[in-house]
Amino acid sequence: QVQLVESGGGLVQAGGSLRLSCATSGLTFSRYAMGWFRQAPGKEREFVSAISRSGGITNYADSVKGRFTISRDNAKNTVYLQMNILKPEDTAVYYCAADLAAPYESSSKYDYWGQGTQVTVSS
Repeated sequence: QVQLVESGGGLVQAGGSLRLSCATSGLTFSRYAMGWFRQAPGKEREFVSAISRSGGITNYADSVKGRFTISRDNAKNTVYLQMNILKPEDTAVYYCAADLAAPYESSSKYDYWGQGTQVTVSS
């Protein structure tokens, strides 16, 4: 059974940093592109970042470019999201997702999802 488990969320002041992790099991991790999405209260889920199977291709939403960095460790079956210079508008539940094909920006393309981890940025 496929599992994606996010961790690393929490409460941080604006300007601070957090590192999210998404540990996977039940799938051949190196065959999957991985994505991070977020959903704030009252808003639709939105794309944050994605990374290809090998890690050679990364995509970012304009709102996080230059502040967030996605990476993966195929030996540990884990994808990470380093978030720096956090802003109150980054407050959301962050989800990781796995896609067998490519690092898409569309959430509908993804096959598996984690339960999410809350990130709260105070001003």
